[in-house]
Amino acid sequence: MDHTKPMFTEKIFEGKTIIVTGGGTGLGRSMSTYLSRLGANVVITSRRESVISETAQAISDETGHAVLGVAGDVREIESVREVITKSIEKFGQIDGLINNAAGNFISPTERLSHRAFQSVIGIVLNGTINYTLETGKYWIENKIPGSVLNIVTTYAWTGTGYTVPSACSKAGVLALTRSLAVEWGRKYNIRMNAVAPGPFPTKGAWDRLFPEEVRKAFDPAQRIPLRRVGDHQELANLAAYLMSDYSAYINGEVITIDGGEWLENGGQFNAFRVISDEQWDLLAQMRSKQKK
Repeated sequence: MDHTKPMFTEKIFEGKTIIVTGGGTGLGRSMSTYLSRLGANVVITSRRESVISETAQAISDETGHAVLGVAGDVREIESVREVITKSIEKFGQIDGLINNAAGNFISPTERLSHRAFQSVIGIVLNGTINYTLETGKYWIENKIPGSVLNIVTTYAWTGTGYTVPSACSKAGVLALTRSLAVEWGRKYNIRMNAVAPGPFPTKGAWDRLFPEEVRKAFDPAQRIPLRRVGDHQELANLAAYLMSDYSAYINGEVITIDGGEWLENGGQFNAFRVISDEQWDLLAQMRSKQKK
């Protein structure tokens, strides 16, 4: 089986409208393309109007389905409301939301200004809150059983140095996901789930987080038990499943898709993988002598 192939082929999202924030580039574009291929009315949004317009047209040309591109800033509530309004005007209603917009950079925390913190928190946490709250209110008012998928990361629960604003923000998004899964799931049949991707190379984020000089020092794939990075279709497959009715009984869950990266690097003794067979033999001999 080829893991780079689409999981679904039938039009499982026919008649459904899904908003994807940060849908103009990278993983957002990959997810948007696949959802459109599966019949969804996709709305993509990000701050750069030229990118959004170009991407919307490219996806539509590829899939044969209408794609609405609306420039907007997830940090500005009026901008969020405008995207929602235009989505409803174009497609009639909204059925799903993928909070994918993000901002991140590598830096020792003591070098960051308060503005650097606010920039990341504003996009990742506040942006997710803005879209979730506004879309949720719309669903509640119109009695629509919507579905939200939040893109988080494994350091949402472990924490990490050098991308602390992102870690703080993603942890907040994860708490939001689990909290509303209970509150809105019970009262309004609105599902909330999350995906925590490992390394999936993208032009923008990959160059910022793993610049060429860093990749020369260590290969990110070597941190992963499966010894490879992720393919965009793998994440798109998972996102499509979680947004579909096939996952109707999954609520409040975060699914990790990282090839085992966080488990390997979280284990205290996992670094012992570098020990050779000869060294293991020597250690065994030492233990034997100690017993005697």
